[in-house]
Formats: sequence, C-alpha cells, structure tokens
Amino acid sequence: MQVMAKKTVMRIELWHGLFLLALLTGLGPAKFIEPKALLMGGLFMGLNFFLLSVGVAWAITPLAGKGRVKLGVTLLVLKIVLFLGLLTMLFFRFEFDAISFALGFSTLLLAMVVEALRAGALLGS
Repeated sequence: MQVMAKKTVMRIELWHGLFLLALLTGLGPAKFIEPKALLMGGLFMGLNFFLLSVGVAWAITPLAGKGRVKLGVTLLVLKIVLFLGLLTMLFFRFEFDAISFALGFSTLLLAMVVEALRAGALLGS
C-alpha cells in the first residue's frame, strides 16, 4: 500500500513538473506570465505537497505509536506555519506577479486531477 502511495505522489509531482514546463514554454516567450513567479509558485506548491505526503506517511505508518503521531502532527503544523511565513515573505519582500505565482501554484491541483482520472481509468478497465 505504501509503495503504491509513493508512486502516486511521484506521478503527481511528475505531472506537476510537466504542466509547469508546458506553461513556461507556451506562455513565457509571449510575456503573458512572469517565468520566475510561475516557477516559484510551482516550486512552493510542489515542495509543500511532497513534504506533506512524507509527513503524513511517517505519522500514520502501521507501527506508529501515540508519540510518533503527536510528533508528526506537530511537525506538520510547524511546516504549515513555516510555509505561510515563507509565502508572506515572498510576496512582501520580492515583487512577484501574483497571477503567475497562482498559475504555478495551481498546476499541482491540475496534476492531482489528471492523476486521479488516470488512476480511475486504469481501475475501471
């Protein structure tokens, strides 16, 4: 079960990277987006998703005791606080195009939908 979950996370990250690359090559040269902001949004969300999946998997392993679960939840809350702080710093310290950043951020959601459709098509056949 864990191997399948890891493969799914990796496939989602791969889709995410492919969508970012497609947006960058398709919209970047036409100056519709700010490439740096798009990549920062994608990197931010991709790293956040990866750390979340690793943290959840670590906290809910079959042999996890109460202490490990509490520590896992604490670390996940800490990760959220750190990522929100980093996000706030990115927007106030650096002048990113918010639309480009949000587009990069959103590609992970698209990647999840595509992977769910792909997995559903495989299960349905």
